[in-house]
Amino acid sequence: MRSGEELIVPVYVDDAYIPFGRMKMCHMIADTEEELHEMAARIGLKREWFQDTSRPHYDVSKSRRKLATENGAVEITTEELVIRLRE
Repeated sequence: MRSGEELIVPVYVDDAYIPFGRMKMCHMIADTEEELHEMAARIGLKREWFQDTSRPHYDVSKSRRKLATENGAVEITTEELVIRLRE
C-alpha cells in the first residue's frame, strides 16, 4: 500500500432472506466493527439495531441490502458468511 492510500475493509451482505413481519432480512458483517458501523450509518441503519453478539452484525432489509451493495458491500452466500464469522 502506498503512502496516503486508504485501506479498504470490505463489508459483506449474505443471501439469506429471513421473514421478519412483511420484510425479508439478511445479515451484514465486516472485518471490523468500525467499518460495519460506518456502512450502517451510510445506508440509514440505526446504531441501536446493531446485534452485539458473539458474531456482531446488522440485520438488513432487502432495500437496505441494495443500498449496501451500491455503496460497495460485497455479496456473499450465507455459508461464506458463517466461514468469515468463524475466522
